[in-house]
Formats: sequence, structure tokens, C-alpha cells
Amino acid sequence: MGYKISDISKKTGLSAYTLRFYDQKGLLPFVARDKHGRRHFKDEDLAFLSIITCLKNTGMQLNDIKKFVEWSMDGDPTYEKRLDFFTKHKKEVEKQLAQTQAYLDKIDRKIDKYTRQHESASKKNF
Repeated sequence: MGYKISDISKKTGLSAYTLRFYDQKGLLPFVARDKHGRRHFKDEDLAFLSIITCLKNTGMQLNDIKKFVEWSMDGDPTYEKRLDFFTKHKKEVEKQLAQTQAYLDKIDRKIDKYTRQHESASKKNF
């Protein structure tokens, strides 16, 4: 089944502008075009867009995502490169996650502190 860019935008939450931008940056070489130059996405393109979105949302630069796309288009000979790529990125995401957890812990401590202060102030008013 073929999807127009507006369909893909609705399905993925990515704006049509973002999809066109990704295409201009070489991230969507797998997307077919009709004789009028309109993009036609397939179901498997949605899965690939999901990976691109995952990588982007976990802090990866578009140039690095493009490398992955190119390796994927090259097929089997690049499995090792892609494995290394994802292994390294996983380590980066784990670092981000640890840092985010540390921030969340600080926020929780502040919430606890202000909750206790609020409760203490409320008791004094009675």
C-alpha cells in the first residue's frame, strides 16, 4: 500500500516539513516517487522512520543517522558496522538515562523538602 506524505505525517507524528527535510538530508533514499515527484511511502518505510525517529529523539545527529541509513541500504555486508553503531549509541543513551535519573532524584528531593515545609507551615497555622 502506498502512503502520501500527509498520511505518514499523521501516522508518525512527524510534520510534512520534517519528512521533507529528512528526505533532503538523505535520510529517506528508500522512499519511492511517482512521475510527478511525489513521495509514496510503503509499510516498511514506516518501520524505518520509526528507527530514524528513535535515533533522533535519543540525541543522535542527522549526519550519523544518515550513515546508518546508507549502511542499511548497502545490505548484508554492513551488519557489523550497524551492530557497532547501535552498541555505541546504546551506551550513550544509557549515560543520558543515568543523568536524567540523577536529575529526577534531585527533583524528588526538592519535592520532599517543600512538601515537609508546607506541612510544617500548615500545622503552625492551626
